[in-house]
Amino acid sequence: MPLTTTTRLRRSAAAAALLALTVTACGTEHGGQQAQSVTPPPSYAPRPKCAQPAETPPPQPSPSATPSGAVPSQEGDREGDNEDRPPNYADNHAYRMSAKLSPDQRAKGEASAGLIRKELDKARKEGDLSGKRITAALAHLGCGEKHGVYIADGFYSVHTGDVCVSGHVTKEELSIEVHGAYAEPQPGTGPCVENRGGH
Repeated sequence: MPLTTTTRLRRSAAAAALLALTVTACGTEHGGQQAQSVTPPPSYAPRPKCAQPAETPPPQPSPSATPSGAVPSQEGDREGDNEDRPPNYADNHAYRMSAKLSPDQRAKGEASAGLIRKELDKARKEGDLSGKRITAALAHLGCGEKHGVYIADGFYSVHTGDVCVSGHVTKEELSIEVHGAYAEPQPGTGPCVENRGGH
């Protein structure tokens, strides 16, 4: 006996209701067991590592450490510095801020900086401070393009996978700074070069 339109509609409605019941049952308790949610993996891959020492010294509180519970001051937050600035100055310059480092990251960064200093000292003693030689010094520690190595006019920067290490290497000086990656680094460089542009 052929199905009438009304019968077909009833069966379709029943099928849709059953499907809805099945779908909404996901994530509920079954047989006394609570359903477990699955945490998705992070949407980014961790940065590759370079300039990693065999052992990292434990983090040490710095002599100028901020007292417990206090918020460390940001550059330009010293008393009186903000008096002449517009109210949105901090928001407008947030793109130039680097990430804060935990004590563990700082310790790893200082250990990496020690390795980088040794390699750059070798280049200085050789008297060759060309971009090619500095690139080779960093490559000796496994740091390359994927680590955001940037070299220009005596300035160098690299991301070790934990922190940024950057500074100047010239005949007169070898400076090294350990810091976090910039929110919006200078275009065409690596993650460790402060953006000099404006918003």
